[in-house]
Amino acid sequence: MLQHIRRQWAPAEDLWVFGYASLIWRPEFHADEHRPGLVRGWHRALRMRSRVNRGTPDNPGLVFALMPGGSCRGMVYRVARERADSELERLWAREMITGVYDPRWLPCQTPQGRVTALTFTLSRRSPNYTGHLSDEEMLQILRMARGQFGTTLEYLCETARCLEERGMTDHEVRRLMALARQHKLA
Repeated sequence: MLQHIRRQWAPAEDLWVFGYASLIWRPEFHADEHRPGLVRGWHRALRMRSRVNRGTPDNPGLVFALMPGGSCRGMVYRVARERADSELERLWAREMITGVYDPRWLPCQTPQGRVTALTFTLSRRSPNYTGHLSDEEMLQILRMARGQFGTTLEYLCETARCLEERGMTDHEVRRLMALARQHKLA
């Protein structure tokens, strides 16, 4: 998949990456510029099973994925072409270690104009897609799931905090935070 993504990107150009969750608050790659961005036709959803980072095989947690439909506000990062290939490898090692995402280039609107950014999406056909979860199922995961990078609840809280700080409204993230507070989890 990495070779396919590289073939679709002109290496003589800067690399743009769209972050919608932990890439906002923990990008782990060096960007020369970052700015707010909007991707249309896709939305942020806490619907991807995490069996390593935020859960275990026996007790999977959840992480956000970009799913078809709606729109999503996030951050767009520009990596200068001189370092883009090495930074792409670092990003790939982080995001694609289990090969779960469907990486794709998507148009992203920014205050300075449109860019085409690498984005990590999830197909509804993926075995890691949870489908609809009831509030009871969500609460159970928020209470119990813990992986090598912490809990699903911590991940949700940090994403919510960073979105709020940047003035990026996500109604579902707010709803999930209200649910966690109502049940005294956050």
